[in-house]
Parts: sequence; C-alpha cells; structure tokens
Amino acid sequence: MLEIRNMDVHYGMIHALKDVSFEVYKGEIVVLIGANGAGKTTTLRTISGLQKPTNGQVILNGEDITNVSAQQRVKMGISHVPEGRRVFPGMTVLENLELGAYLRRDREGILEDLEKVYERFPILRDRRKQTAGTLSGGEQQMLAIGRALMGRPDILFLDEPSMGLAPILVQEIFDIIQSINKSGTTILLVEQNANMALQIADRAYVMETGSIVLSGTGSELMSSDEIKKAYLGG
Repeated sequence: MLEIRNMDVHYGMIHALKDVSFEVYKGEIVVLIGANGAGKTTTLRTISGLQKPTNGQVILNGEDITNVSAQQRVKMGISHVPEGRRVFPGMTVLENLELGAYLRRDREGILEDLEKVYERFPILRDRRKQTAGTLSGGEQQMLAIGRALMGRPDILFLDEPSMGLAPILVQEIFDIIQSINKSGTTILLVEQNANMALQIADRAYVMETGSIVLSGTGSELMSSDEIKKAYLGG
C-alpha cells in the first residue's frame, strides 16, 4: 500500500533522514520506534507532504506521490495526527471535527462519520460545544484522532499519541488504535512507548540517527535482547 524508497531529508546542513526504505501493507499496524531525534517525526512529515525529501520516493498504492501536495495526499487517503495533537484551541470540538472533513462535499457521509466518531469517543459528543482548549490531554488526543478519521483515511499516521498521558489513558489510546485498525484503516504509528507499540504491531522498524537499523514483526522485536536493552528497560 505504502512504500518509502531510499528517502533522504536535509534541514540545511543536517542530514535528518539517510536512505530510509520501508513498506506498510494494507490492513497492518506498522510501528516506528527510536530515541528522540532519530527521525521518526520527519519520516511522517515527509510522507504526508509537509517536508520535501532531497532524494527518494513515496509510493502510495503503486503511484509515485513524491511531488504531490499535502492537500492532495489527504484526498488520496492519508490522514496525519501530528505530535502534540495540534487541535485548534479556540474552536469547538464540533468545529475541529468538521475541519477534518474540509475537503469532502458529501454532507450525508460527513454526518454519518461524525456519528461514528461520537460512538467511538462518547466524551466528544458530551463536549461538542466546548472549545478544544478546555479539554484534558486525553480528550484532545481523542479529538485529534477523531478529526483525522473525518477525512475517511485509508491509512492513518499517528505521531506519539500516548505522549503526556496518564497510564490508564495510554492503554485506552492503544485500544482505540487497534479498534480503528480492525475497522479497516491501516496504521503507521510513531511511538516512544516501545513496549506498548510493539505489543500491537504487525511489523516494526527501529530508527537511529536518521536510518533504519532493525526491522521485524512486533513479537520478534519484543524478544530481541538488543531491543529489550535499548527500549524496553530489560
């Protein structure tokens, strides 16, 4: 479904991504793990069209989209929940959700999907008239995911969805990710909580200083001594 081929990204003189290649197959949960500064967020931003690569290709469903605009990539089925949630704090919950469907014109379909978001996140229905800035961190994360789902994505990118959340909410967010995947959406997840991420991953890639250094199934990496030592506290 998604293939990244030999991707390089530079920020001025900084070589942020170095010859990165990986694949995400339809229906999978694929996880990128690695320390801060490893290049995970840059990878998602580049695939989303928010950052231009200096080399390499982004292939979606067999089509080269490397030079396609970020807006067009949303139309093609990519939705991105950025690190830090990035909800619009002065707008209501409902207005934030409606923004997720801004490229759509099927009013009935939008209302159907809004109802699906409320079913998945009942707290958002209760808070729909509140401004997003008044929500808790966990509620804002649910809103950010709900907003992305309003675009009816085929593939959903999630950047550090558990960051800053209480442990009980972290489990809830990971349950939600699995539920979204089971309903037919492919997931590409960037996550520092390697233990939780690998438990739900079909496959995973480990990034260090802009390169992919290891890959395997979630269970393979969970049982790797190298991964246990570096990321799982073992």
